[in-house]
Amino acid sequence: MGKVQSVCVFCGSSPGIDPDYRKAARELGQFLVSRGITLVYGGGKVGLMGEMARAALELHGRVIGVMPERLVERELVQEGLTELYVTDTMHARKSKMHQLADGYIALPGGYGTYEEIFETLSWLHIGIHEKPLGLLNVNGYFNPLLQMLAHTVKQGFARPDALSLIVTASDPESLLHRMERFKPERGDRWG
Repeated sequence: MGKVQSVCVFCGSSPGIDPDYRKAARELGQFLVSRGITLVYGGGKVGLMGEMARAALELHGRVIGVMPERLVERELVQEGLTELYVTDTMHARKSKMHQLADGYIALPGGYGTYEEIFETLSWLHIGIHEKPLGLLNVNGYFNPLLQMLAHTVKQGFARPDALSLIVTASDPESLLHRMERFKPERGDRWG
């Protein structure tokens, strides 16, 4: 893959119950700024999204938000963003975020975060893109998901090499290191 210059982060619009999730969101925002990496995210000011964005903005990082008009109308937009793209739909939002990013990182989150992870993973699996997808596995949050993906392979719905399409780490530096060395498998893809 090489140097990642912009990262799309998927994460919760809630803070979750573990204070380490908020801490990890802030640390990720600060880390991306320290590496000169543009943060692309959903544009929100609430939950882990807001924590991460504010941490990056406090250090004068480049932060791009992408938000559907319906959520903008609810006044959920983080103030002070470097750029804000307003879209008509959630599909357009995801398309724009994918367009702006060199890679993807997921922090803990809910159904929307899982949906974004799986869409990105599915597209990677069938060759629509070759950008790295990393899970910042805060306190083992994604362990059940990783077990489910291993179960999917065991049951014959994906090839064993499909498990290498997601990189994981418990800290941002290790995760970025793995993402920059990511190379998708070139074999037949299915599942």
